[in-house]
Order: sequence, then C-alpha cells, then structure tokens
Amino acid sequence: MASRPMRIRAVEKDGVTEVKVLMSHIMETGQRKDSDGKIVPAHFIDLVEAKCNDKTVLTAQWGPAVSRDPFLSFKFKGGKKGDKISVSWKDNEGGSRTDTAEVH
Repeated sequence: MASRPMRIRAVEKDGVTEVKVLMSHIMETGQRKDSDGKIVPAHFIDLVEAKCNDKTVLTAQWGPAVSRDPFLSFKFKGGKKGDKISVSWKDNEGGSRTDTAEVH
C-alpha cells in the first residue's frame, strides 16, 4: 500500500520525551458496505512499534476500531536531544511503513 510519510514530532523536556505521530492509513473495519452493497474488506494497522536509537520504547497491537489516519501520542524516559525516533506499522494485508525523526 502506497501511503504518505508519517508526521513525527519528538520533543525532550526534563528527561521525558514526548512523541506525536500522524499516520496515513484507510483503516477499514470490514463492516462497511460499498455503493453496490458489497462488504469492503477489512484493512487496518495491527502492529505499531516505536524505537529510540534501535531500542524499543513502544509496542502496540491495534484492531479495526482505530480511526482512519490515526494519531498516536506517547511519552517515555531516557531519550535526549539528537536521538533518532523510528515508528513502524504493519497492517493485516502485509503492508508496512517506517519513518524516522530526530528528538528536539
């Protein structure tokens, strides 16, 4: 699935790094019908992983109840300015994407 890059912002303050991510994905539940009355197949992100300098800081399992173009925000301790944050997702059809940003 071709998708737009994730928008990632990571800011460190007082030893805590806050990461905000806007993902681009259709997130179909498998319960909606198209104009012909046929069920639109489920297509959603089922795994999200975030790393700081190759150390996993977040792993999340998602399902079809997450909205289209999901927004994710989380905090963790141990990051510092200049560190690389990478966020990856995998969907139920085998699609995936990884993007990176630098902590400010």
